[in-house]
Amino acid sequence: MNILDLALSVAIVAVTLAVALCAWRLFRGPETTDRILALDTLSMNAVALIVLLGIRWNTALLFEAALLVAMLGFASTVALARYLSRGDVVE
Repeated sequence: MNILDLALSVAIVAVTLAVALCAWRLFRGPETTDRILALDTLSMNAVALIVLLGIRWNTALLFEAALLVAMLGFASTVALARYLSRGDVVE
């Protein structure tokens, strides 16, 4: 086992733990803003996990999936924040 495999294994475990903690905050969050921040962080961690798995499995398809998840995560965070601040998404 070389150093890249070891680093990928450690990173995948760390990001998976971060995903679990974000999911816990998403379901337990006392405020709505805590849940939105947890959802945003969860989407960023999902992107990181998809990229790490793409490196591990040596496939370019997962990098495209990571881009899609990143765009959807950003758009959903902006839409939710706008809905909370103004009461509607589109003016």
